[in-house]
This record gives sequence, C-alpha cells and structure tokens, in this order.
Amino acid sequence: MMQSPFEQFTALSAIRICRHAFAQRIPGIDVSHDKVEVLNRLDAAHREIRNAIGVGDWPVFTAQQIHGDKIGIVDATGCVGCDDKLFPGCDGIITNQQGIVLGVYVADCCAVYLVDPKTPAIGLVHSGRKGTELGVVPNAIKKMIDRFGSDPANMIVQLSPCIRPPHYEVDFAAQIVRQCRALGAKEIHDPAVCTACDLDRYYSYRAEKGKTGRMLALIGLNPTIAN
Repeated sequence: MMQSPFEQFTALSAIRICRHAFAQRIPGIDVSHDKVEVLNRLDAAHREIRNAIGVGDWPVFTAQQIHGDKIGIVDATGCVGCDDKLFPGCDGIITNQQGIVLGVYVADCCAVYLVDPKTPAIGLVHSGRKGTELGVVPNAIKKMIDRFGSDPANMIVQLSPCIRPPHYEVDFAAQIVRQCRALGAKEIHDPAVCTACDLDRYYSYRAEKGKTGRMLALIGLNPTIAN
C-alpha cells in the first residue's frame, strides 16, 4: 500500500528539536462534500502521516479556524479554554510542551510554523487573507514572547504552500513575511509554491470552488530534548 503523501521542510528538519509534516492531496478520496465529512474521509490518511513521522501516539491539539486572530496556548498547566484538544475561536496554537502535536488544516490559506529552538517553543498558525490582515501570525509570535520568553531573532519561521497571485488577488504570504520581519524574525522560509497551480499535489478551495479537501500541517517538540 502506498504511503499517504506529505512533505517536510529543510529548515525545520535541520534543527532536530521537532517533528513536522505537511500533508498533501490524498489520492483516491472523494472530497466533494462539506468540511466535516471531508476531514472524516481524510482522517485515516492523516493518521498514517502522523505515524510516519513518529508522532502517532502523541495528543493532537487543533484550532477551530474561523479566520480570526486568537491563539490557543498549551503550557505546563494544560490547555486553557480548549475543548477536547480543540481551541474554539482560535486560528493558531503555541506550546512549550514536549510530546504533543499541533495541527491546522489549510486549502489555500497558509500554515505558518514557528520554532524557537532556544527556549524551546513552537507555534502553528492558520493565516489566510483575513487572518493576515488581522495579524494572527504576529499575535502568535507576541504570545510566544510573553508566555515563553522567546526572542523572534532566534525563531525559524516556515510558510507552507498557499494560494498566490495570479490565482488570488492578494499576496498574503508576502504580507506574513513582512509582519514577521517587523517583529525581528530573521530566518523566514517561504517555498513560493502556489496551491492553485498544482492540483495533483495540493487542494485549492479557490480553484476547486469550495469542493475540496484539506492539507494538514503538523508540528511537535521532541520529548528527548536535553534541558
């Protein structure tokens, strides 16, 4: 049986403190349904990807994703305000806890991975046009500063594939990069890959007129970090 397709990013793989993946289009699954049904159909393949990167038995925390600017937090006290590992009203999650996975779903919006290897701490943010305008990624970085003492100058910021001009009227990926630089982030990686340009590999809400699947972004801190 062919393994469910996913990609990994060189900059995140190089630092070795975390495990991550970006699930691609899953072949052979009918995704012309509503979002809840689509995610149910994709669940087995996404679980296979979690197993492939060695986090299959880690708790997975996700966000409701309402195109807003709120960030959920998982710290030593647990996840304040989350409901069965789901943060309602949030579009990103940050944590300094090892052995848990953060996950967001995208289908044209950008999944933004934030890694502070010094503290260490991580974040994962869903940022499309609306969320970018509201500053959801800067909000996540600021919360990492406030809660975990992160320094943006030490952070690695990795953008996922997302929709871009000319398939979309706004280049929100470029806006995210500018926002991160304004907060002092120096190492920002953008693959410059457009989801609407490659429907064999990615889902695109715009190109497929809403009848599409979701890519799953995943990241978790390794439990073997030496303190």
